[in-house]
Amino acid sequence: MVKVSKDMIISELIKVDPNIVAILMRAGMHCIGCPSAQGESLEEAAFVHGLDPDMLVDQINDYLAQ
Repeated sequence: MVKVSKDMIISELIKVDPNIVAILMRAGMHCIGCPSAQGESLEEAAFVHGLDPDMLVDQINDYLAQ
């Protein structure tokens, strides 16, 4: 099983599983398709959106564990 971390780049997360986009969108990250967002780490993107990166990592890893 793949596990993600908050230092992973958004584009890397999407390569792990494209369905991760839905998790990020539900959290309020609606600019996932933006070129600049693709080069940000999950932690950087979470900071910009006022989100807890650890919570996102937990949600994504819970999804991947299913």
